Amino acid sequence: MKSLPVVGRPRRPEWMKVRAPQAGTRYDEIRDLIHGQRLNTICEEARCPNIAECWGRGTATFQILGDICTRACRYCYVTSGRPEGLPDPLEPNRLADAARQMGLSHVVVTSVDRDDLPDRGAAHYAATIRSLKRKVPYASVEVLTPDFLGVEDEALAVVLAEQPEVFNHNIETVRRLHRTMRGARVEYEKALWLLRRAKELADYAVLTKSGIIVGLGETNDEVLETMRDLRDHDVDVVTIGQYLQPSPKHAAIDRWVHPDEFRMFRERGEAMGFGSVFSGPLVRSSYRADEQRHAAASGRGAIAH
Repeated sequence: MKSLPVVGRPRRPEWMKVRAPQAGTRYDEIRDLIHGQRLNTICEEARCPNIAECWGRGTATFQILGDICTRACRYCYVTSGRPEGLPDPLEPNRLADAARQMGLSHVVVTSVDRDDLPDRGAAHYAATIRSLKRKVPYASVEVLTPDFLGVEDEALAVVLAEQPEVFNHNIETVRRLHRTMRGARVEYEKALWLLRRAKELADYAVLTKSGIIVGLGETNDEVLETMRDLRDHDVDVVTIGQYLQPSPKHAAIDRWVHPDEFRMFRERGEAMGFGSVFSGPLVRSSYRADEQRHAAASGRGAIAH
């Protein structure tokens, strides 16, 4: 089956419907812990549709460097503007404490863009990884970083010196739509370069990963082209999920991509040689990230959700 075009109000098809938080899960515990530690999560800031499932199973994706982003991507709900002040120096310790209390075996850390900082937040990433490895030594660490515009090599070196097991940078959309959706400063080729450069700079076997959102106006052939570009840059893991318009001010949904098409992306990605492909309507970059890493590390291949 093919995508459903969106006409008028983007009514969700059955395959896009999610459950509300369920009684008997860890949802309330995780919410209270995160809020009590004064931490941000991309789960809340980006209005992720999987928050009930992920928090219900005791996981979350932490967002460091505050809650105001210096970029204004057309698909992202995170607040954009001018952050005030420097990053909270105690945030890495609070985050590590929360990860330990949650019993996480794989910790995902992302952030807003901080173009106002000379190092774009790289030192804060490094401090967060150090705190996690000190307080939760049994857990693997995944960082989903911004592009560190203008200081890419220096910032990558600072972050990778702490040896996160997974380095993630989302390419987000296809080449044709990249500048329209992400802004003139953000280059498609630079995103690919950053992922390859992480492999080159790391003196250990880092896993690299990137994510694509669909339903922004791209074609399936363009998605496959982007997947090939990622694989040509030695990316190990790719995630593909449906775009959801977070507000009327953001880019409109162009189509509802059918589960059969996500299955096709998964199969084609497996043939391209990705370590794992998580492809499905509700998949997000950090969705079941522990499973993504284990699939790639164990050679189990592509997985659909």
